[in-house]
Amino acid sequence: MTAPASEDRLARAALTRLTEPGDERVGRWVQEMGAMGVVRGLTGTGPAPRGAGRERLAGCRQRAAALDPQGDLDAVAGLGGRFVCPGDQEWPGQLDDLGDARPLGLWVRGGADLRLWALRSVAVVGARACTDYGSHVASLLGAGLARLGWVVVSGAAYGVDGAAHRGALAAGGVTVAVLACGVDVPYPRGHADLLDRIVERGLVLAELPPGGHPTRSRFVLRNRVIAALTRGTVVVEAEYRSGSLVTARRARLLGRQTMGVPGPVTSGLSAGVHELLREDAALVTDADEIAELVGGIGDLAPERHGPVVARDLLAPAVAMALEAVPGGSGGDADLIARNAGLSRDQTLARLYELRSLGFVERHGDHWKLAAPPSTSGTPKPPGRRPSARRGGS
Repeated sequence: MTAPASEDRLARAALTRLTEPGDERVGRWVQEMGAMGVVRGLTGTGPAPRGAGRERLAGCRQRAAALDPQGDLDAVAGLGGRFVCPGDQEWPGQLDDLGDARPLGLWVRGGADLRLWALRSVAVVGARACTDYGSHVASLLGAGLARLGWVVVSGAAYGVDGAAHRGALAAGGVTVAVLACGVDVPYPRGHADLLDRIVERGLVLAELPPGGHPTRSRFVLRNRVIAALTRGTVVVEAEYRSGSLVTARRARLLGRQTMGVPGPVTSGLSAGVHELLREDAALVTDADEIAELVGGIGDLAPERHGPVVARDLLAPAVAMALEAVPGGSGGDADLIARNAGLSRDQTLARLYELRSLGFVERHGDHWKLAAPPSTSGTPKPPGRRPSARRGGS
């Protein structure tokens, strides 16, 4: 059994069982009355909070019958966890950006410091019923971010969430799962082993007390924590009505980076992401581009460019001569010199260089482009040239 907790910690733990996550009215009451004052008011042992209706009070008093905040604190401690409250050294200050919707506290499992990890974290979220493409991309992003030293945060759901967590773990990195249930509830059940691995290597956290069960509304409310906790949110596959888009839009409202990975325009699972991109989210394709957006000065993605072809390596004057050779049947040295704006001698010197490289062919006094070029723009090795048999210059 753990040491008795402070009155405020006990009250906040009680409120996580009495009230629903993200209730802004409860947040205002806590600011006005203190957490213990709200508990007393909702359970009938003190003045009711201002604006609390009869139905709310009746519901809270029903829930109050099962209240045992010290028991909940003991239960999470038995799992090697803790209850982190605002004002604690481990509390992530960025959650305060949620204002009255700030969590009353977070139930946490795992040995790392939540505040420190949150300072360098990125959320990767997306569709549960994702495609192979979405799963592959999420895994690559999770692994790539982990290798760059970023903490990958997601919701431990099937699909994109699970792939992002696994990618980070496979790369030897760390990850955080934010649940819409108690930290002792393996949900989804098929991810029980994954959640155990995250507890060993990372953190699992939730607003609901031990034993809390997930509901649709709790998933939506959970998303605001993911958005506020991290430096930015990346969406990999999402339909128009997706909770992932809720997370991303909340992140944008909080001043965080919002990013999306494009997909096939024919896929309904890409439609929501593409709409997000039209709303000025940043388009990203790999971990380096994400880190450039959410990182500090110097966290730049590698420069991107297409393949280098042989003609890219020509000196400017030689390239100018090549551009001056007419297509089709070609032309003589005088015509090419006029096209290039060079003297005849300069032009001939460059044409012979181009001939040795396989870009042009000489037929007597006539010069023409070597044919056929490859699709990459690099000319194919020239065959036997008639001019080589005739000789001459």
